Amino acid sequence: MLGIVTAGIAPGLALMSYFYLKDQYGSEPFAIVFKTFISGALLVFPIMFIQYVFQAENIMQGLFYEPFISMGFLEEFFKWFILFYTVYQHVSFDEPYDGIVYGASVSLGFATIENIFYLFANGLEYAFGRALLPVSSHALFGVIMGYYLGKSKFSTGSKNKWLLFSLMIPVLLHGSYNYILITLEDWLVMMIPFMIFLWYLGLKKVKKARLMSDKHFNQKMIYEKPFISGK
Repeated sequence: MLGIVTAGIAPGLALMSYFYLKDQYGSEPFAIVFKTFISGALLVFPIMFIQYVFQAENIMQGLFYEPFISMGFLEEFFKWFILFYTVYQHVSFDEPYDGIVYGASVSLGFATIENIFYLFANGLEYAFGRALLPVSSHALFGVIMGYYLGKSKFSTGSKNKWLLFSLMIPVLLHGSYNYILITLEDWLVMMIPFMIFLWYLGLKKVKKARLMSDKHFNQKMIYEKPFISGK
């Protein structure tokens, strides 16, 4: 049991540490990041219930609806909802890169509990594959969501456009991941290039978010300098 719990938590913890430690302008308060992680973990239970009802009542099933709506949209919407209503307006969200941290946190909370449940049901031998695919993909969906939330909060215009992107792009990517996994017999042939693309896209957003944070703090220092110098 301890081995399964450890294997279930380890990949999420490693990925969370990676994105958290890349925050170059002061790490986010651990308590808020942890609360966001726990909020993502708790989302597993209502989402599992809704998905069970959909399956039992044959709602939103089929080659398109199941991967994109009852799985992709449902999971990403709840994560987005948590971020928008608990973190987006928070005073600690004070630079664009913070969106990456909080997006990864809520997604990895969800992925970690889901991973533990899966390993308990199917065995420890799936731990490595789960770390490479579902856990890392959830983290990257969260990174991309957080990137666009940060862009929305700190852009001077088009805020609603970036907010829409913060939900819909992770939904499309998550739905595509599910579609490959569910509908293709030789799913690994398509999954490998998809995951390479997803990592490329996610790390590109991390780099862009850090550059946006650089620009944000440089502008902030220019604005505050006269007040600091007493002019």
